[in-house]
Amino acid sequence: MHYRAVWISDVHLGTKHSQVHKLLEFLRETECDYLYIVGDLLDGWQLRRKWYWADEYNVLIQKLLRKNRKHTKVIFIPGNHDEFLEKFVGINFGSVRLVERAIHFAADGKRYLVIHGHQFDGLTQFNRVLERLGSALYDRILDLNVWINRIRRMLGFGYWSFASYVKQKAKGAVKYVTDYEEAMVQFARKNGMAGIICGHIHRPEIRQIGDMVYMNCGDWIENCTALVEDFDGKFGLIKYHENNVVHPGRGPGSHDTSDRREGDGREGGAPDRERGAGRGAESDGAPVLHIGNADADRRNSHDQFHVQE
Repeated sequence: MHYRAVWISDVHLGTKHSQVHKLLEFLRETECDYLYIVGDLLDGWQLRRKWYWADEYNVLIQKLLRKNRKHTKVIFIPGNHDEFLEKFVGINFGSVRLVERAIHFAADGKRYLVIHGHQFDGLTQFNRVLERLGSALYDRILDLNVWINRIRRMLGFGYWSFASYVKQKAKGAVKYVTDYEEAMVQFARKNGMAGIICGHIHRPEIRQIGDMVYMNCGDWIENCTALVEDFDGKFGLIKYHENNVVHPGRGPGSHDTSDRREGDGREGGAPDRERGAGRGAESDGAPVLHIGNADADRRNSHDQFHVQE
């Protein structure tokens, strides 16, 4: 299947729960003009504690670096777990451009701010110790999630995220997510966007909040989800565990990933639908990359975004 744009986030390479094999399957079945990696591709926290690097991680990195063969522009936005890459913001690694945040111009002309989202997480900003304790607890929940789903498969049931269930039932977690979403939307509204695209909280969602669209592309730890845009500017959420695409107001099953197999996964040719991408001009603040708008190549951007405290 060929999409105009695809967003993935929170792969967390370096952790034993990263479902890289599923992400590789998804990328082999999917082509796109723009591929956004919305933070936490690497888990620097875990790699510092205990080094773990599987062979399939190298396959994934190589595949991302080779995306330019199919005329795909790859934009990497670091998150809090791979924040050590922020020192390389503005540098190209092959076909991959590292930026702090980006503005995506959809096919219908609407603008969306793309950012990992940890900048709006009070726990991340003010108490790193608590944040890392929470990360360790999350790892234990994911361990239990693995065993529960092994038993479910033995009984003939499909995948079920125990971790998501725990988060949905915890009142504090629900309030945290709500506050996070509202902060993200308010920031996008102040800067004249039609909506915001993020990751960070491992909760895939497309939701209308007032006049704004909040979109979270999820993760490849427990949910295995990606956000996609077609060539008409319509967005969908791919739930790879369930092999379907969920569109706002449509319900699941609109598209089936089983129909997307276009080859054996080898790098081949693809239609050249390159639409162009602009680069923001650097000034005092962090530069903002404009993506998906041909006019952006012919002008300098002086738009600067700063998180309001």
